[in-house]
Amino acid sequence: SMSLCEHALSLFRSAVGTVRPAPMLKKAMKLQGDGCPQLLVKGRAFPVKRDLYLVGFGKAVLGMAAAAEEILGDHLVRGIVNVPLGMQESLQRAGMQEMLLKPRSKIQVIEGAKNNLPDPEALKGAVAIQELAEGLTADDLLLVLISGRGGSALLPAPIPPILLKEKEKLTKILASRGAAIQELNIVRKTLSLLKGGGLARLAYPAQVVSLILSDVIGDPLDIIASGPTVASSHSVQDCLQILAKYNLLHNLPKSVEMVLSSSPTKPAASEDYSHVCNIIIGSNTLALDEAKHQAEGLGYATLILSAAICGEVSHVAALYCQLIQLVCLGFASLREGPLGDEVRQNLLQLVSELEIPGLNLAEFLQALQGLERERPVCILAGGETTVQLQGTGKGGRNQELALRMGLGLHRAQATETGSFLGRCEIVFLSGGTDGQDGPTEAAGAFCSPELVDEALQEGLDVEAFLSNNDSYTFFSQFRGGHHLLVTGLTGTNVMDIQAILIRAT
Repeated sequence: SMSLCEHALSLFRSAVGTVRPAPMLKKAMKLQGDGCPQLLVKGRAFPVKRDLYLVGFGKAVLGMAAAAEEILGDHLVRGIVNVPLGMQESLQRAGMQEMLLKPRSKIQVIEGAKNNLPDPEALKGAVAIQELAEGLTADDLLLVLISGRGGSALLPAPIPPILLKEKEKLTKILASRGAAIQELNIVRKTLSLLKGGGLARLAYPAQVVSLILSDVIGDPLDIIASGPTVASSHSVQDCLQILAKYNLLHNLPKSVEMVLSSSPTKPAASEDYSHVCNIIIGSNTLALDEAKHQAEGLGYATLILSAAICGEVSHVAALYCQLIQLVCLGFASLREGPLGDEVRQNLLQLVSELEIPGLNLAEFLQALQGLERERPVCILAGGETTVQLQGTGKGGRNQELALRMGLGLHRAQATETGSFLGRCEIVFLSGGTDGQDGPTEAAGAFCSPELVDEALQEGLDVEAFLSNNDSYTFFSQFRGGHHLLVTGLTGTNVMDIQAILIRAT
């Protein structure tokens, strides 16, 4: 029989597989009919009256564009995609031909935004996209491909006369004064031609169909890549308030003052966007649903905890460790008693500290209660954690989370509620769906409660590695690197996926 590790790995791969650009697009979009062709997207039909154009920006759009061109065939007249610098070369090196455009493609590729910062190359691409959008007529259809990761930096087009470097400088000063990412985005959108719905407005009266791969918790359309095809819910007033809050109103560049004083005071009305349809075709939720389907096929009683896991890795690890203890108590028929109550109290405390959007713990525990006692259990979750860096080691949030889980489960075994862990076989996996975790070639790692003891036998001290944020070095040295999750670049990104597999021994 397959080991729990192999099961965890296959669940992760199937989750990522379902949000890879080509399968995802082919599932979401078809072209139908010859006489008057229609573009079908997730059950909605858009007539192709005249010409079909395509634009895209973000880390995963090259693969999306290659699949789209295959589906659209000769109906596609022209396309422009803006992708991160070096993207084509790294896909070529990784042998991912299917993510690259064919030799005589009608889609032009522009690479820019080195280190995910707007630069003259990204601006050149944004201007080309702007010009294409402005030239469309009511009979044209514009397909917009958006991948959240890097999408914003690849579409910089400040409203003239603002220069790119002036907008950049303003954003940097705001960041240095402690402005939150939401505040930075509101200022960026207000000074931008294409963000905050600008691209959709420029493409009017053409039909705009936007296909979105989300990398943001909760999939908020106006935040993903700064919402170029979505009505902005913010006005110039909001921008001015933020600039005032950080004492910047009185030393703004002249160009920024000009744009702010001549901007409309109210956000655009929703009827200005009746020609636009935004459709999320890939997200963490879709990836988790696929993993759940696969886990059930492998015989697991499967629950999804949340697709919005966020917070510091040590707190998230503590939450997962308590959940695992509760499952193991259930296998020993001790969930309804003082030990179970203690674990539930701890869980309530952790969930209130973490503030995970939309997580209903009571409902989840109810579902856990309803599982058949004999079946192995799989708990799935997704989102994006954060790491407070203290050391100078190498790793990423997924490897660090796996290592903290190993330590947490090891410590729990010494407590009364955790003493039942020994009666179960447990594997935890955490991985980034883009195939890269931090500055390493691993996507993440997996662990079990035995990790700390086994590492000690190899002379490796887990706590020392953790205090230096050196999870990658640990996993590379431990058991010949077998606990590292290495998938290579996947060409997609819907944040991270975690799987907890437990069976009674």
